[in-house]
Amino acid sequence: MSQPLVIGVVLNTNRRTDTLACLESLARSDYHNHKTIVLDNHSTDGSLEAVRAEFPDVETIELSRNRGYAGNNNVGIRAALDRRAGWVLVLNEDTILDPSCLTELVRVGESDPQIGMVGPMVYHFDEPDTIQSAGGVLTDSWDSEHRGKDDRDIGQFDGPQEVDWLTGCAIMVRRAVIEQIGVLDEELFIYFEETEWCVRAQRAGWRIVHAPAAKLWHKGVQRNYRPTPTFTYYMTRNRLRMMAKHHAPIHARVAALLQTLRTLVSWTVKPKWRSMREHRDAMWQGLLDFAHHRMGMRPARVKSSS
Repeated sequence: MSQPLVIGVVLNTNRRTDTLACLESLARSDYHNHKTIVLDNHSTDGSLEAVRAEFPDVETIELSRNRGYAGNNNVGIRAALDRRAGWVLVLNEDTILDPSCLTELVRVGESDPQIGMVGPMVYHFDEPDTIQSAGGVLTDSWDSEHRGKDDRDIGQFDGPQEVDWLTGCAIMVRRAVIEQIGVLDEELFIYFEETEWCVRAQRAGWRIVHAPAAKLWHKGVQRNYRPTPTFTYYMTRNRLRMMAKHHAPIHARVAALLQTLRTLVSWTVKPKWRSMREHRDAMWQGLLDFAHHRMGMRPARVKSSS
């Protein structure tokens, strides 16, 4: 197997303990031709000092401003390309990699020159044999769904398989893909940015592949995860933006719009959904901001009205 240089990009914002644990797992990798760049987003918990003290070989970059998950990671992605990475691994700071994870990702990625993006089997950190994501699919209405979510891993995903998208907590991208299609879409700021990146790559002729033998544990998005209104805002706006950008079929756009409107009505008129009023307002704001092409960071939250 060839040994291309893999450079990991880890974005940290006041997650000192998690970031150090992630770097420790990378240090245990049995794939040796890899480096790491830690991007720090104005942390005040001593993260940078700790990384520099415990991992002197890890490059650190202090971000000048917060450009969201997409924009912040793009700083690292561009830096990795400047340092001659053959593959760039965008990695959440709250992940733990199996020692053979990088080896398996590279093995699958290098098996076919048309494979442009590779992702590992992602497990819940607090349920080590329970799947969080085995890659993703896009529904007919272009909603994103994780394969195998919350299922116990009993070998049902027994080999590399092409998927529609890969979770952004760990996605390895071939250098040539980034050179052809560009970096993450900064208009999206956060959420759906990895899905849009995968769609863009597929439309340029690249394969998106899930590699189940590459194992990784993610502390975020546990089984009992409850999204915030901010999550609802970005998922509403960015899904519609992605569909418009990539000229989704009209039936898909209509289905997505009707689904959004049904949810808005339900969260407004049904007493049992009274607790979702903040989410309703966030969804409505996302819909309006998409219509007026207001992208980037979410503007100030609108006040809830009954």
